[in-house]
Amino acid sequence: MKLTLPDDSVRELPEGSSGYDLAKDIGSCLAKAAVAVIIDGNQQDLHDVINSDCSISIITIDSDEGQEIMRHTLTAQVLAKAVKNLYPKSKLAIGPTIDNGFYYDFECPETISVDDLEKIEEEMNKIIKSKSSITKKLLPKNDALKVFESLDETYKQEIINESNQGDNFQLYYQDEDDFVDLCRGPHLPNLSLIGSFKLTKVSGAYWKGDSKNKMLTRIYGTAWNTEKDLNEYLRALEEAEKTDHRKLGKEMDLFHFQDEAPGMVFWHPDGWTIYRNLRNFVRDRLQDNGYIEVNTPQVIDRKLWEASGHWDKYRENMFITEIDEEHANEKRVNALKPMNCPGHVQIYNQGIKSYKDLPLRYAEFGLCHRYEPSGTMHGLMRVRAFTQDDGHIFCTDGQIESETGLFIEFLSNLYADLGFKEFDIKLSTRPEMRVGSDEVWDKAEKALEAAIKNLGYPYRIDEGDGAFYGPKLDFVLTDAIGREWQCGTFQLDFNLAERLNAQYVGEDGKKHIPVMIHRAVLGSFERFIGILIENYAGKLPFWLAPRQVVIASIISDVNEYSIEIMNLFKKEGIRAEVDLRNEKISYKIREHSSKKVPIILAIGNNEKNDRSVSIRRIGSKDTNVLKLDEAIQEISRENSA
Repeated sequence: MKLTLPDDSVRELPEGSSGYDLAKDIGSCLAKAAVAVIIDGNQQDLHDVINSDCSISIITIDSDEGQEIMRHTLTAQVLAKAVKNLYPKSKLAIGPTIDNGFYYDFECPETISVDDLEKIEEEMNKIIKSKSSITKKLLPKNDALKVFESLDETYKQEIINESNQGDNFQLYYQDEDDFVDLCRGPHLPNLSLIGSFKLTKVSGAYWKGDSKNKMLTRIYGTAWNTEKDLNEYLRALEEAEKTDHRKLGKEMDLFHFQDEAPGMVFWHPDGWTIYRNLRNFVRDRLQDNGYIEVNTPQVIDRKLWEASGHWDKYRENMFITEIDEEHANEKRVNALKPMNCPGHVQIYNQGIKSYKDLPLRYAEFGLCHRYEPSGTMHGLMRVRAFTQDDGHIFCTDGQIESETGLFIEFLSNLYADLGFKEFDIKLSTRPEMRVGSDEVWDKAEKALEAAIKNLGYPYRIDEGDGAFYGPKLDFVLTDAIGREWQCGTFQLDFNLAERLNAQYVGEDGKKHIPVMIHRAVLGSFERFIGILIENYAGKLPFWLAPRQVVIASIISDVNEYSIEIMNLFKKEGIRAEVDLRNEKISYKIREHSSKKVPIILAIGNNEKNDRSVSIRRIGSKDTNVLKLDEAIQEISRENSA
């Protein structure tokens, strides 16, 4: 049996050998570090039998894949067993890995709170100390069902009954004891390879994410190969909690949410100022880059959503309304728009378009509504009502590459001005649920990949994560504490224009279907503002800060001078306010600092008599005294930088 390694070298082993046998054949050190294998592109357990020639690579515990498998084993074989040991009447649901960690969902008759996590961790450590081997059995569907029927594990039975995978259900055991879990695997060969972990929180989660189903208990954790890596991650979490936009939004009095409008933002004056400044900044850039701003209706008849394909593919996420149409014996079914693209095609379709009109770039700050399950909403980061910096480019096939390059240049310049100098690019290909033929998808994917290759940008491929109408490029930012945020997107669509009868007259005088490109830079304004708040820990760039300068009087005798200063700053376009309250200056400085005001001017008799100001910048305990004219010039330059 010939096994081809990643370096194209070939090892010959007897049929029936395993990945572990291969690792041992290569070297003892590799055998100790090996945790799983990849056979012809598929991850498998280290001790799975190999019966034919194949391409194979070995996954070691110190690799990213190995760490992911360690987390998977920890949640499915350690956390699950610990909860069953401590709460015998609990039932197992699912336990996947997530970014930097894992979770497991349980139905538990007893309440599990964050106070119980330490006890569960202790039980997990006892299980890990056993260093038990993990063994796997492949069972037919009926036999697998019997195992979980005997254990009264109703969720596992439901998963098996709904599966169409045939007779290869993977059941994992520890040293043949009575604990068993149904899992896709692979798992570590034994528990001695588990690294360092920490349970982080407890929450509720509906079974299958459906509010009609039972609420389960979800236990989250994080796991790393070393104690050092774990501690670094926990420190980063602490830092993230300090900069959480929900906490800062309350401290800075920017916005709030309430039950009467779940997932929809109530913007306070300072928060709305940030929003307007950001929108104006983007609007100016759009005009400079050849976009025409438009606006489309909020409520559109289902007929258009059916024609576009959204009704079939996206209906469950749409807010739908029914009204009795006047002078008609029928109900009219409408939907609040979840996206702007069909509306932009309607604008394009007004009048005949020539190839000379292309590319045509429409932009809209479009308010969209999408039904997000209540358990998924998270401050500004995931809401039900949001505004996109949306845009659609109608172009010819031959303009795809140039439009891709122009967009990436536009995006990179805008990101840089917002403080994000670098970004990663993902090329996402066709998903399972999609519209359009495979031939159209082949054409779209090849065109987009050729464009990004020819432009020389590095990228990675994300299989199956494209939009339902076409492949896309996603642009991922990294913030100040290393977290990644997918924001910009550039989606190539060979389907929607044809579905909605968009055409142009080509050089040959015949009618052609334009390529439609869906693009956004920020994505959602709400989410991007949340990212900015967290990236800057609330200390936004001076031009974006809602209140740029506060003039705080030390004594009432200087109130008139303080108001004069405010008015002079306002004439220069600076957002300035006065604080004339009868409070100590230390109190005023502390309060305005907590609201992240970039510059506080303390004004007393000395400043009044000298026509000067004492400047205190956020994050500094030092003050700088300048003549009033000099201060206005310096701060005005800062605002225009």
